[in-house]
Amino acid sequence: MDVSPAALVNASVQMQQSQVAQTAQILVLKKAMDVQEAGALALLQALPLATSGHLGTQVNTLA
Repeated sequence: MDVSPAALVNASVQMQQSQVAQTAQILVLKKAMDVQEAGALALLQALPLATSGHLGTQVNTLA
């Protein structure tokens, strides 16, 4: 097992780089989810609402 200072420094740097990469990936994923949320909200707002009649105006819920 190599316990030289250079090996410890290399392991530490690699761990830090992987943490930075993981943080960047999470930020990209959150941004993509925000974009999808905005698109879905725009689609839902574009739909006309059923306000009269029996079709599509009531939600039946049974447990």
